[in-house]
Amino acid sequence: MISAFFIFNQKGEVLISRLYRTDFKRSIADVFRIQVISNSDVRSPIITLGSTSFFHVRVNNLYVVAVTKTNANAALVFEYCYRLISIAKSYFGKVDEEAVKNNFVLIYELIDEINDFGYPQNSETDTLKSYITTESIMSSAYAAEESSKITTQATGATSWRRGEVKYKKNEAFVDVVETVNLSMSAKGTALRADVDGHIQMRAYLSGTPECKFGLNDKLVIDKNERGASDAVELDDCRFHQCVRLNEFDATRTISFIPPDGEFELMRYRCTSNVKLPLRIIPTVNEIGTTQVSYTVSVKGNFGTKLSATNVVLKIPTPLNTTTVDCKVASGKAKYVPAENIVVWKIPRIQGGQECTFTATADLTSTTVRQVWARPPIDVDFQVLMFTASGLIVRFLKVFEKNNYHSIKWVRYLTKASGSYQIRF
Repeated sequence: MISAFFIFNQKGEVLISRLYRTDFKRSIADVFRIQVISNSDVRSPIITLGSTSFFHVRVNNLYVVAVTKTNANAALVFEYCYRLISIAKSYFGKVDEEAVKNNFVLIYELIDEINDFGYPQNSETDTLKSYITTESIMSSAYAAEESSKITTQATGATSWRRGEVKYKKNEAFVDVVETVNLSMSAKGTALRADVDGHIQMRAYLSGTPECKFGLNDKLVIDKNERGASDAVELDDCRFHQCVRLNEFDATRTISFIPPDGEFELMRYRCTSNVKLPLRIIPTVNEIGTTQVSYTVSVKGNFGTKLSATNVVLKIPTPLNTTTVDCKVASGKAKYVPAENIVVWKIPRIQGGQECTFTATADLTSTTVRQVWARPPIDVDFQVLMFTASGLIVRFLKVFEKNNYHSIKWVRYLTKASGSYQIRF
């Protein structure tokens, strides 16, 4: 239960203020300004002062703040804040101070609609856009007709979708996007290897279609069923509210009536049987106190028809490095003194292909020799049509009473950005 809601700028000025209940006065905003905005030591997103809890989220130098006196569910309060930010983005794009000032009337309409007496209500963007609009003024007859449709949508079984959606071309796009997190020790042992994945869908389908979505035959979610070496094991599965969970538990088939447009169908983690897309073998030797030699090889650990693109390796150098002589057969390597790294960029690596980097770093002599901490090598990349978890879409079917033909597209993307690290 949320008693008050505020949006502050970075100076502590109140841009939006709404009291949902009578247990607070507007002066409560001054408490947050003094205790959080003016206090640079505060890092926690939750501050409790006496019986009052302040939950805040930062976005583009704005503070989105929810205040409560009850023992509220923290996850629910943060979900409310993030959902409001997402709705605001869908209405007027970037959420910053200027946008809030220009659209304050719309924001007040939104926060009054999605929160009733402190209790979060309907926050589906499609539903809100059907009756909260600043673009046009509807005639009274049309407004009455639309009001009936809105009521049906907001209170019906599928509040996330309108019934009269029509497209000339019916298409469904599915993107399985995975981010690989790896921490490899200097001995070649994986200290951490897991995958954060989500299935993003764009549905441009007429009417109210029923979609069925099949994943791997050997898909394990229950921890008690684990043990098969070739099974795909998923953790922490979260689904969009449109998914019928009882059917998924029984058949591992995702059955749902999709929202119109783009939405996140599913989010998951995988911590076992992770297929690492790139194999990195570093050999780094310190030659006395004046030089460091590098030999780093990268190999595509996937099928020959696939390729990794935008591969970037950030190879650290000692702090007293003066010059680095780099030699590469593929891509370009450049020493960046300001960051004490060598950046090796490879446009493309085919599956099975191996690329090698060799270099010699010259060091300045220092009066006191400091032990080099040897930070890990960071690797960024993208691999299309490959999943590190092994998750695949077996089928995607669309059923609609008009039996129209629909085109389905499925794409896989595995990537890493600052989360793929190799120690040496």
